[in-house]
Amino acid sequence: MNMEQAFQTFLAESSELLQDMEDKLLGFDSCDDCAESVNSIFRAVHTIKGSAGLFGLDEIVAFTHVVESVLDDVRSGSFVLDEQLINLLLQCKDYIGKMVDSIDGEAVLMAPEDLTVQAVLEQALGVYLNTEHSTAATALVGIDDADTYQSVSVIESDSAMANENWHISVYFGTDVLRNGMDPLSFIRYLATLGSIVHIETVTDALPGIEDMDAESCYLGYEINFHSSASKSQIEEVFEFVREDCQLKILPPYAKVSEFIDVIDTIQNDELRLGEILVRCGTLTQRELDNLLEMQHAVKEGGTHRLIGEIVVEDGLASSEVVTAALHKQAQGKKAKEKQAQTVRVDAEKLDHLINLIGELVIAGAGVESEAHLTGIGNLMESAQTMTRLVEEVRESALNLRMVQIGETFNRFFRVVRDVSKELGKDIDLHIDGADTELDKTVIEKISDPLMHLVRNSIDHGIESPALRAQRNKPATGNVKLNAYHESGTIVIEVSDDGGGLNREKILQKAIANGLVSAEAELSVQDINKLIFEAGFSTAEAISNISGRGVGMDVVRRNIEALRGTVEIDSEYTVGTTIRIRLPLTLAIIDGFMMKVGDAFYVVPLDIVEECIELNTNHNVGHDGRSYINLRGEVLPFIRLGDYFSKTGGSAKRENIVVIKYGSLKAGFVVDELMGEFQTVIKPLGPLFERVPGISGSTILGSGEVALILDASSLIHLVMQRDGKAISAAAKQSALH
Repeated sequence: MNMEQAFQTFLAESSELLQDMEDKLLGFDSCDDCAESVNSIFRAVHTIKGSAGLFGLDEIVAFTHVVESVLDDVRSGSFVLDEQLINLLLQCKDYIGKMVDSIDGEAVLMAPEDLTVQAVLEQALGVYLNTEHSTAATALVGIDDADTYQSVSVIESDSAMANENWHISVYFGTDVLRNGMDPLSFIRYLATLGSIVHIETVTDALPGIEDMDAESCYLGYEINFHSSASKSQIEEVFEFVREDCQLKILPPYAKVSEFIDVIDTIQNDELRLGEILVRCGTLTQRELDNLLEMQHAVKEGGTHRLIGEIVVEDGLASSEVVTAALHKQAQGKKAKEKQAQTVRVDAEKLDHLINLIGELVIAGAGVESEAHLTGIGNLMESAQTMTRLVEEVRESALNLRMVQIGETFNRFFRVVRDVSKELGKDIDLHIDGADTELDKTVIEKISDPLMHLVRNSIDHGIESPALRAQRNKPATGNVKLNAYHESGTIVIEVSDDGGGLNREKILQKAIANGLVSAEAELSVQDINKLIFEAGFSTAEAISNISGRGVGMDVVRRNIEALRGTVEIDSEYTVGTTIRIRLPLTLAIIDGFMMKVGDAFYVVPLDIVEECIELNTNHNVGHDGRSYINLRGEVLPFIRLGDYFSKTGGSAKRENIVVIKYGSLKAGFVVDELMGEFQTVIKPLGPLFERVPGISGSTILGSGEVALILDASSLIHLVMQRDGKAISAAAKQSALH
């Protein structure tokens, strides 16, 4: 790995480690193993510090060392990780992330105001540090670059301490300097994990002066090291040079009993010997991999050496530890461990595959259509087999793009925590349906609308503690995110147990802003939807969170751009639920095709309830409205031919396709039912993309174009048109 690759790896890993640190801090109050969470947070900061040190990023090293010192005191039990410290560490995490993002070349370029923030954070961290740590931190921050790169403190000690110490043998490769690595930087970083009791420089590989290459490294080191760090942590010090050195880490004899105690507590019965030794800390994973390769190479040569024998003979572990591991292995089951394997694929390659499969679906439909026209039995059977296989390929390809929404939901724990603290409210976030899957493209585009809705629930929805007390509500408010599948769509709900919508206030504000006239008669849903109008806000004061009327209209536009809808259920003083309904995928759907005149239309198959013939027995309304009595239920309908102005001779028999979208139900009157159809969704051009009632188009096997209907907007159109008449008809039906 060259220096540039190593640096890019550092940037990527730092982002992942900081996100893990945030997740552990936010979930600390509810975690099952608090000690492990603290260790995980410590490891994240420690790893960033060590990696930054290898690249000479002293600003990051200095700040993370102070954070690490505080976390080390938490690990030792000097004080607990309470809410105040969690808030401080979250701010430190944000600042470390900003430092990483500000790396330019070999320096961290921070603005003066950022350095002021750093000083404030270090001062706050200093409160938690005792004198010893404060001195160490000051020494690290205060030394100049020359001192840092020229010396490593070595504590001389008698050999009696050796049994308590690690022994590290590291021999650097000749090309380590050419690859941009400084051997002394690794020794210097090692000193941050503990005390170098003694170091011996090995110069046996040095050639004569006439044969010496100034750019080559010939040195090795034998190090006696006192530390409470694990073997893996010590090995991580040499991570970026691991392929260009010979490294052996021998544990202190005093750790034998600790290793055996860990082995006794291992619960997994299917671990092999090497895995047990890794689990207890005797071996690192890299050492085990090397041993397995060595064992395989020796086996091919005609002999066979057991892992336990190699470990003991090479001094990697004592015979007592290996014996304990063998005993543990003998107690367990000998079933083969199954390992899940994943492959990362570039998103563009995956999108290209989906597009190709979409074209394959269209071509397959054309082949099947032509096969039926020929009337040849064998050809039709082959075409049907191909269609079935194409459908399976399509389903498999779409599943590749399906991801769980839980990762998106989890990001809002930090949002709820920070915003609620800023507003002086106590709010808990609850998540349901985290394992619900939908298209990756949809998830990427729904994140911003969800952010607006969550912040709106915190600010407008949840009342102040005093008002909640007046309403006999618990002091802690609740915001809930939920996701589930329904009728071929995914439903995402943002709920709160706050004050609900004050419809009277909303209506007055809308009239004052000229959004509606004072004489307008609006339904409950119509009033609710006024909050999605541009520039609308009922906030009495403008803040950095709300009050400017920007946000909710963006939510509506973004959701509609995804062919989705947004609904509101709210009860004043009780709470509000905003429900987003989205298609599962934006690429390919199972459709139901209909025909009106010479035009074809498609709706998603999952929302089709049933198909019935329209006749006079259905009591079509005679008051200019269009609705029928469907088994005691009032069903409004729309004639697609009238809506799309399709002229032509009337069909002898008309059919109604009953559509259910969420809690709404309506019928589409068509001339002919064409049946199921696999549909590749093609976006409409700019000229037609905002035509109401149409969400896209598709190409049929015959080459003709069919319009994909936006069932949601059509159903809402019917409801707005016939709402009062339908309500009256429903009451009359109920009386009879």
